[in-house]
Amino acid sequence: MNGSTRGKPRSPEPLKKGLGSFIARRKAGLGGAAVLMLAAAGAAWLWSAYGPRVRMGPQYALPQESIAVFGIPAWVKTDLKLDVLRSASLDGPLAVDDPDLSRRIARGFAMHPWVKQVVGVELLHPPGARVEILCRQPVAMVKVEGGVLPIDGEGVVLPSDGFTAEDAAAYPKVVGIASSPQGPAGAPWGDEAVEEAGGIAMLVQPERQSLGPLQMRFDAVEGQRRWMLQRPDAEGKEGGRIRFGAAPGKERPGEPSAAAKLARLRQLGASALEPGESLDLTVPESVPPAPREAPPSADPGSGGDPPNGTTRTGSTPTS
Repeated sequence: MNGSTRGKPRSPEPLKKGLGSFIARRKAGLGGAAVLMLAAAGAAWLWSAYGPRVRMGPQYALPQESIAVFGIPAWVKTDLKLDVLRSASLDGPLAVDDPDLSRRIARGFAMHPWVKQVVGVELLHPPGARVEILCRQPVAMVKVEGGVLPIDGEGVVLPSDGFTAEDAAAYPKVVGIASSPQGPAGAPWGDEAVEEAGGIAMLVQPERQSLGPLQMRFDAVEGQRRWMLQRPDAEGKEGGRIRFGAAPGKERPGEPSAAAKLARLRQLGASALEPGESLDLTVPESVPPAPREAPPSADPGSGGDPPNGTTRTGSTPTS
């Protein structure tokens, strides 16, 4: 009898009964799962439709007036924050739940030509942001066709917006530069001579007020630039001269360092140089300014004032 039933297929009835029994037992649980799935789908649809409005609400959006920027110096006359927010497309409502928000803000400020470094960005609650930056400092004006362009101590071109003629005249003027900037404001000029001029101007920056207006020019001697600082007189003519020599870090053997030159400049009082006098910082000896030779007067006995660059000689008349 076992042999006669071994080859017959099994009846599906037990399987159907088992599945029906399983569904009957889990009916409540399956219904609950379906409800949860429908609720999740509905919530997703509602968020896609109304989520952006919620995220841009006052509790979840960062308005630009709540972004505080620290480190903007007095020489930056333009609205740096507004420039950054506009150029970086950050001038609209910003979602505080954006995980990339602080990096976007930092990148926007880092791209501004006045900004040398973004020290940090801190997001606050209630929605706000604190941005700390380090700005580039103008140290000289480079004469170009049609005017001057400001540079910092590394030869980086700075924005000229906001500089008046009086502002520009307060900085040393670099003359004799034949090249033009190789990039926009915020990029290096691309000329080693401009970099050297920026380094020298940065060095004498603390003495700028006492030195007064300066012109900076160089002569090429044995393949090296040797710089001269000229102090024009009140009429704009040639005044006292300061022979600075090689740029900082490029001194010849035996030439004083940049720090030693600055110390001598302070010690010898270059601000007291008279027209025609010169001060040589390239020699280590602390010698006083020497008058520059000039042609003798056409009529020595006339009693008139001697020309610039000479010293009056002769005996003192008696009564």
